[in-house]
Amino acid sequence: MGDAEWSGDGGLLGAAERAFRPAASATAIAVVTPYEERTALRGSDDRSAFEIGSISKGLTGMLYRHAVERGLVSPTTTLGDLLPLEGYGDVGAVTLGSLAIHRSGLPGLPPGMHPLRRSLGFWIHGQNPYGDSLAALLDQVRTVHVGAPRPRYSNLGFQLLGHAVAKAAGSSYPQLLQDDLGPGFSTPARVEDLGPADLTGCDRFGRPMQPWVGEAIAPAGGIRATIGTMRGFLRSVLDGAPPGMSALDPVTEFAPRVGIGAGWITLEHHGRRITWHNGSTGGFNSWIGLDRDAGTGAVVLSAVHRSVDRQGFRILEEFTAPLAAPSSVVDDEPTR
Repeated sequence: MGDAEWSGDGGLLGAAERAFRPAASATAIAVVTPYEERTALRGSDDRSAFEIGSISKGLTGMLYRHAVERGLVSPTTTLGDLLPLEGYGDVGAVTLGSLAIHRSGLPGLPPGMHPLRRSLGFWIHGQNPYGDSLAALLDQVRTVHVGAPRPRYSNLGFQLLGHAVAKAAGSSYPQLLQDDLGPGFSTPARVEDLGPADLTGCDRFGRPMQPWVGEAIAPAGGIRATIGTMRGFLRSVLDGAPPGMSALDPVTEFAPRVGIGAGWITLEHHGRRITWHNGSTGGFNSWIGLDRDAGTGAVVLSAVHRSVDRQGFRILEEFTAPLAAPSSVVDDEPTR
């Protein structure tokens, strides 16, 4: 795949080639505007499934907000109301609302999972540092200390949020995800669950990395999707169609001049208000962003562990130029 050429739709090919210099392997890009949808592919096709990493948190935020809208939970519902956490100290008192905005006081990872040992296995051997069952995750949080409710990005928080919301819905996380947001998203719990369309990611040096699969990690970073699924998701969000859309609306400040809704981040980029999230796993990176005022969105999926944030913001900006007729998006370099 390293020598593959870009294929796809018109002007997006030029944008992809400009954004990815040197060329990237196993990459898929989609852009959705008020007038059209475009896709560009390199080393992959419409059936290729990528790990989307922490974009999973944005989807989990939407599941949470939909559960609130249905009256299944409220922002003050606690983890202990939904998960078997009796005798787990303060963890059971953590609210779903605080988890959704990364302000729960939970650490990024539970000490009980021995993150240092797992990190060494990841960096040295490319091993999956996740892979736990939900039961194992709950056992790992038994000794977790809940700190001050300040902004702190937490994989653990979103793992617990997703599984708690699923419990409230009388479902499993994978089933709730498909019921609410569509069957195109997959959450493999084991390597054996992967199929021929699931890509193998690599690190920045080209070394194949183990897939990040596992029941526990799904709500925070274990979802896979094709570019077609992500393009359809973009279109539905821009149209305001999926349940839990309020997850995209910022409700508090996560950092200076950075707002957060339920998982989704909002900031100003070159004078435009962008709602976005990125993702990174052992062998994949991803980015999704929306200019909701312009009705434009972009997604980038890559099967290599190298940030695609810069490329995502650039591509979104190229196709968000002043709202005009579709002919304003052509193969030429836009005027800046």
